[in-house]
Parts: sequence; structure tokens; C-alpha cells
Amino acid sequence: MRKDSRTLDQKIADRKAKVDALHEKLTVAVAELITPEDWRRALEFAAKFRRYSFGNTMLIWVQNAQAHEAGLVPAGPPEYVAGYKQWKKLGRHVIKDMAGFQILAPVEGRVAVSEDGSYRRLARGETPEPHETIDTRVVGWAPAYVWPLALTDGDPVPTKPVAPSPQLLQGQAPAGLFDGVKKVIEAKGFTVGDAPATGWPSSRNGLTDYDTKSVQLRADRDDVQRCKTLIHEAGHILLHDRTDQDAAQHRGIKEVEAESVALMVAAAHGMQTDDYSIPYVTTWASRVEGQDPSALVAQTAVRVRRAALEILGALDTVLVPDSDPPGLDQSAKPERAARSGTRRRAAALSTGVTEATALPGGDSVGSELGVPDRARPVSTTGIGR
Repeated sequence: MRKDSRTLDQKIADRKAKVDALHEKLTVAVAELITPEDWRRALEFAAKFRRYSFGNTMLIWVQNAQAHEAGLVPAGPPEYVAGYKQWKKLGRHVIKDMAGFQILAPVEGRVAVSEDGSYRRLARGETPEPHETIDTRVVGWAPAYVWPLALTDGDPVPTKPVAPSPQLLQGQAPAGLFDGVKKVIEAKGFTVGDAPATGWPSSRNGLTDYDTKSVQLRADRDDVQRCKTLIHEAGHILLHDRTDQDAAQHRGIKEVEAESVALMVAAAHGMQTDDYSIPYVTTWASRVEGQDPSALVAQTAVRVRRAALEILGALDTVLVPDSDPPGLDQSAKPERAARSGTRRRAAALSTGVTEATALPGGDSVGSELGVPDRARPVSTTGIGR
């Protein structure tokens, strides 16, 4: 094995350059979400990669498309992705000279947490003040790699033990989906019932009333439409508050969020999503004064994913298989670009990219740029990977 002759400062600079390049790739990918079809495909992709953050889902999407253009992988989302050693444990190996898809992995470090919740990074050997407690937090990001099944060879991958989905008739929703979403809404203190037989506009399928804390659905729609409408209203309840002035001012974007939640939940159940009505991304993303459209798109996608995963995590329904190969060690993580060796060097090699700057436009959604959450169920919000 060739000896790495780089100095520590050179390694820090090289790693930061790689992370910066990944952030730029992510920014470009988000900016290229223009048409309703682009947005729909991105959410369908995220519905399969349920345990990857939005940022890493986009990075895998872009690199998979590039690999397809190069003739290396088939069209469509990768069936499975995993790290180099993860594939090895499954009896498969990465094909020689096949580069993996780069994603961003968190770098953790010791911090001292004050009573007010603020925290600071601790140097090696440093002890906290009497009023502080020690904790471990994400302090930066480093490149990691995953490979799709198509770029590996070896033992056959077994079929995932997924219960067979029944053949749905026209207008029929997946078993348990309506009742499951209804329970999610009821857990938030809302009731669900049928709308009045008369007096409703013909174009209205459902309505959430925050004063009476009720959701009403048209009774004369088929099961699929009622189910999709119920998920849409659940999206509003999970994401929006009537007292939120921002929500009132940007009603169009809130409708996009709710409809996108319904789309992602439907896609996770293998339902058709072609009939979801979402306007051009460039239209709704440019309506907020003083907000960068790409940043708004990223923030919207993160919020949609959080709400969709909260709903999916509460359901006892049959979902489409996710991106983890059968038998994958859930406690393992994709390989880092380089080993840090010691805690001191691991801290030094941290890129310094904080949670507030990880996504284009920053804000608290930055920690969405992580790796698969191996320790938490699907019902988590998905931040802090």
C-alpha cells in the first residue's frame, strides 16, 4: 500500500476541498430542480432512500445519473447502495476501478454544554466548567462513499422479505393507509370526518379547520383520492400552524409542501404519482422576497421529508423496499474518504462546516447533509445524521 506522505495541514485542506466540491454539487443539483416532473422524481427517489438525508439523496441521484450516462449503471434509481466493507460482508466486492458515489458523513467531537443549551468545542484533554456537561455533537463533515449494486460483483443478493402487495383495483388505496394516516391526524388532536353533502366547491377535496381542529373530506371521491387528500391535510397539520404569519403570507408554498408530503408517502407505497399537481419549482420558489430560490427549495424538501417520514414511521403498511441491501449490518456506516487514526487528528480533519451552513442557504436544515441513520427508526425527523 502506498504511504500517504501528506502533512496534516495538507490532509485538512484536501478534505475541505472535497467537502466544498460536494456542497457545490448539491447546490447545482437543487438549482436544477425546475419542472414539476423534476420535483416529482426527486421526491420519488427520496421515498426509496428513506434513511438517507435529503442532501445525500440528491448527491446519490446526481452521481447515479452521471454513471448511467457513462454506461456504468442501468436507468432509474439504484436498487441498493452500501459501503465498500458493507458489500464485502455481504459476499460482494466493488468492481475494480469503479469509483463510489460520494456522500457527506458527520464528524463528531466532544463539546461542553451549558445550562441554557449552548455548547462549545472542547480541545483534547480539556475539561468542562462546573456548570457544563460533556456531550458529543456533530462538528463538521467528511466525504464518505457508497456503491450501487450494479458496480459490485459476487454472491447473489437475496430478495428482501417484503410482504406481497395486493393488486389494487381502480380507485383502491393500499390496505391500512387511510386508517393509519387518520390515526396520525387524531394524535395531533384533530378529528376526521366527511364534508357536508352540499355547499362545497366542486374543486375542493378536503379542508383542515384549525378553529374546530377538524379535517373534512368529500365523501363522493374514490378511496385513492380520499386517501391522498387525507395525507395532504396531514402534511398541513404536521408542518403548518395557523398562527404562523409566514405560513399565511406564503400559502402557495405551504400547498406545495402538503402536496409533496402526500406525493412522497404515496410513492413509498408504490402508488401512482403522475396526477399530483405541483407548479413549476421556479414559480413557487421565487415568491419569497429576500430568499434565495435554491435555498428555499432545499429547505422545502427537508421539511417535506421530515413530515413524510413521520407519517411513514407511524404506519403499519407495506412499503416499497428501501435502498439497503438485505442483510446489511445496520450498525455500520459507509467508509470515510480517509482514516483519521486518533481522536486529535479526527478533530483536526473536521471540515468546520457547521450544521447551519451545510445546505445551500444555511439555516437549521443544514444537518440534513448526513449519512443513513442506523440507530433510529424511520419515524425520526432525519436530521443530525
